[in-house]
Amino acid sequence: MPETQSSTARDGFIDTRTLMQIRSLELRARIVVQGFWNGIHRSPYHGFSVEFSEYRQYVPGDDPRYVDWRVYARSDRYYIKKFEDETNLRCHLLVDQSRSMTFGSGDWTKAEYAHTLAATLAYFLFQQGDAVGLLSFDEGIRDYLPARNRPGHLRQLMLSLEKPAAGRSTSIAKPLQRIVELVQKRGLMVLISDLLAPVDQLEEKLARLTATGHDVAVFRILDPREIDFDFEDALLFHDVESEKDLFIDPASAKRNYLKRFTEHGDAARAVCQKLGADYLPVTLDQPLDQVLSDYLRQRQRRGKNIQRHANP
Repeated sequence: MPETQSSTARDGFIDTRTLMQIRSLELRARIVVQGFWNGIHRSPYHGFSVEFSEYRQYVPGDDPRYVDWRVYARSDRYYIKKFEDETNLRCHLLVDQSRSMTFGSGDWTKAEYAHTLAATLAYFLFQQGDAVGLLSFDEGIRDYLPARNRPGHLRQLMLSLEKPAAGRSTSIAKPLQRIVELVQKRGLMVLISDLLAPVDQLEEKLARLTATGHDVAVFRILDPREIDFDFEDALLFHDVESEKDLFIDPASAKRNYLKRFTEHGDAARAVCQKLGADYLPVTLDQPLDQVLSDYLRQRQRRGKNIQRHANP
């Protein structure tokens, strides 16, 4: 079967079409995070870990000085977070800006969705005092912002994410190698890409990240048409990376395409599982607050804790 997220329910989540009509990327991110917190407030799953940091629900006898009142204001539940100043997370968002990300069969592209997801994660982490950085790439490095949490940094990160994807080919090897060289202290690395690149390159460089102690998450962004290849008539397809025009009869090409597409996705998933990285295939119609919620639930099911370190 083509890869999709395990959770497909739409009830109670923010409508993606409505969200993507909002021009401000930062406003989109804020709405998604607020929607996520509202969902947690309504959730029947007590004890769900709502943040990346080391939280647990308050029990009688705990020191009330460690209650996080910001979390209480959003979720109406008491959570304990110890030694906040000493456990801040460093996260780097690695965002694909290659030309294949400009594809979209609907009203928005993979790049626009990926930028919104990255902005959402950045906004979410900033709210809890964590440091967030950005490395955007195509065939080379486009922008790099070190992980920071200080006035003005979030706005600078949003401005970088608002730049349109315009690269040609995708080179995952170069940016992953560069981030290993740039970031010495362990943290969270979030790769957001359609992964239209050789899987052996992905495995080699992700292995370097995990070997140096980084926690890794991979969000694979896909258009629904890429998954089902639901085209009826013979069409002239334009390869956005090679610039070649290809005349294809979907009826004769579909079987081989779906076979190769599924094999590629299965290989990428297997690499992540082998290295202990989170792997989340996401389609462009999925609500962003659902994606955030599914990611945190996946981490909780795996019993994964994100490594935190003191700020420099």
